Order: sequence, then structure tokens, then C-alpha cells
Amino acid sequence: MSQPTRILLSLILGLIAGIGSIGTGGAWVDDAVAVAQPVGDTWLNGLRMTIVPLVVALLVTGIAGTAETARSGRIAARSLFLFFSFLVAASALSALLTPAYLALFPLPQASAAALKSSLIGAQAVSDVAGMGDFLKSLIPTNPVAAAANDAIVPLIVFTMAFAFAITRLPDVQRKMLTAFFQAIADAMLVMVGWVLWLAPLGVGALAYVVGARAGSGAVGALVHYILIVSAVGVTISLIAYPVAMIGGRRGLVAFARSIAPAQAIAISTQSSLASLPAMLRGAGALGVPVATSGVVLPLAVAVFRVTAPPMNLAVMLYVAHWYGIALSPAQYVTAVAVASITTFSGVGLPGQITFYAGVAPIGLAIGVPIEALGLLIAVETIPDIFRTIGNVTMDVAVTTVISERVAGSDESSEADALLNG
Repeated sequence: MSQPTRILLSLILGLIAGIGSIGTGGAWVDDAVAVAQPVGDTWLNGLRMTIVPLVVALLVTGIAGTAETARSGRIAARSLFLFFSFLVAASALSALLTPAYLALFPLPQASAAALKSSLIGAQAVSDVAGMGDFLKSLIPTNPVAAAANDAIVPLIVFTMAFAFAITRLPDVQRKMLTAFFQAIADAMLVMVGWVLWLAPLGVGALAYVVGARAGSGAVGALVHYILIVSAVGVTISLIAYPVAMIGGRRGLVAFARSIAPAQAIAISTQSSLASLPAMLRGAGALGVPVATSGVVLPLAVAVFRVTAPPMNLAVMLYVAHWYGIALSPAQYVTAVAVASITTFSGVGLPGQITFYAGVAPIGLAIGVPIEALGLLIAVETIPDIFRTIGNVTMDVAVTTVISERVAGSDESSEADALLNG
């Protein structure tokens, strides 16, 4: 049984046990909750302790690797610029779409109240500071203190500056520091793997508490969450079609027919990498030269996960909606920035690790409780399908744009040189 299946099954069983225990009306239910709550909280703390070192290490190695790629050629450099532009735009769009979808399809107040009461350990951070204080806080006077206090935004600012400084060092020093942080990231991933191995226990305990306190309303809330977050991913996928039509100058029917095989593989595998051969064939059917698609598509699979920022942001906006937290414009801007930047910290990671490493920093940055992520990680399998479909579709769409707008004869020659070593 795969790990996502084990986690999802533990969620279902925990909710069933919790909801079923309500009907007994016995005093033992409170005692059972008193035992399950610390078990779930301890597991969450195990995940939470990895956030800061993992995000820092992955940002350093991600930025260093991206800078190295940008130096390899004009197509690569311009592709990276276009990728990041799309990531920021998709994040900003999510900040508009998620509240709009929640307004059109609101979560029943009873479900929200029941779920909020069940997560008794979660508390929102105090109101965000004024704009002047906020801007001043972006630069940490003590990065170590920022890490210790989960001050994720100033920590990310320092980490990015540090990572870009590393790219300016001589090769020997740059490779040594990059290898050091890669080793830290690898060690942290081993620790996260241990914590996730215990996920059925932790998620099951949390699900039991939620089921016992929120009843069947918890099930409705989780289904509603899946629909809203998946809707954001579907919207991003649909935007890829006009991108290919307008930016790439390809016909709608031709693009849809060419991308369909890659989308089918994405649904069955939930892996952009597994879909890469089909994407290359689809790009070829659209008339994209191999010299261009052979550079852009592998690079896109490696660093361009266009659905990650908007769907990660949608998760935390949904949690904020659960708790009735009204976010300020400054918090929205911060959330968009953190969602866009931390995308580079999740490249090549398993789904559950990517989810937590990408979503938790957003919550910490804007003061939204992250305790609910212990439950939401269990149902990530379904939104992850739409994440992969969106990534695959947009990868090919952006490749047509680069082929049409960027890759001239000199860039194509350069790409041939890169492909031939």
C-alpha cells in the first residue's frame, strides 16, 4: 500500500471512529480525545520542526541550481524569467480566485464552526503590523532569532540574499557551500520521511479528535476544501490554452489534441517527469523544434510547477476562511510573494513533503494556523492530480511561447550545442 493511501485510509478510519464515538454518549469519549490529541500534536510538532532548516537548505540549493542553469544559455535564462513571471501571476490570480470561489460556494457555517472548535490547539497570530513596521521587519537584525521565532518572511529574505551571494563566489567555494546545504536538505528529507512514516498514527489521532468534536460536519468541510482547491488548479490548467493560442500562436484544437496524451499520463501517475516523453511528442506535433523543446521542457519539469504557488496559497486562504480570519492587503501581498519564492524549495520532492514545505511557510508568514495541515495532507492525493495536469499543460503551452517568441536561429543553434554537450 502506498504512503498516500495509508495516510488517506487513516484519515477515513479516524473520522469514522470519532463520529461513531459521539453516538455512544459515553464519558469515555473525552478521555479518548485527551489521549489522541497529544499524539496528533506530537506528530505535527515532528513535521513543524523540519520546516525552517528544510526551507532554508532547499532555497539555497534551488537558487544556486537555477542561477547555474541561467548561465548555460539564452534560452535557459529567458525561460527561467518567463517561468518565474508565470509563477507570480498564478499566485496573484489565486489570491483573487480563492475568495471568489468561497463566496460563490460558501462552506456551511456549522461545518466551519465545528471544525474550528475541533482544532483547539490552533491559534491565529496577532494582527499584522502597519506597513512601515512590516517593511522594516523584512530585514532581520538576527537571522538566527528569525529562524527560532518562525519569522519566515525575514528568514526567506536573508536566505535569498545569502544564496545569491553564494552564486558570486569562486567555483570551489560555491560548490562546497552548495554541497553543504544539499547535505542538510538530504538529512532533513530523511527526517521528514521518518515523520511521514508515522503519519497514519498522527493523522488517525487528529482525525479521531476532529470527528469526535466536529461530527459529520468535518467530512463536509474536507470535501468542500478539496473542491475549492482543485477548482483553483483547474482554472490554472484552462489558462494554458489561451497562453498557447495567443502567446504560442497555436490552434485550440491542435493544442488540446497534442497535450491530451501527456494529461492522461499525468492523471495516472501524478508525475510531470513521467509525462515528459509525451510532452516532448506533443510539442513536436505542435511544430516546436526539438532543439527548443529538448531544452525548455526538461527545465520546466525541473523548476516550473505553475500550480504549486496558487494551490498552496489556496490551501492557506481556505484555512483562514475556516477560522474566520480577515487578511489585510499586506498579508495577501506577503502570501503571494512567499508562495512564489518557496516553489523553488520543493523541486523534485515527494508529494506530501512538497505540500508541507510549500504550504506551511505561507501560513507562518501571514499568521494563519498551520495545525490543520495535518489533516489536509491526508486528502492531498486528489488535488495533486489537478496540480500535475496543470503543470503538464502549462509546461507545453509555455514551450510554444518560447519557441514562437524567444527561440530564433541563434538560440536554436545554442540549444543544439547544449543538447549535444
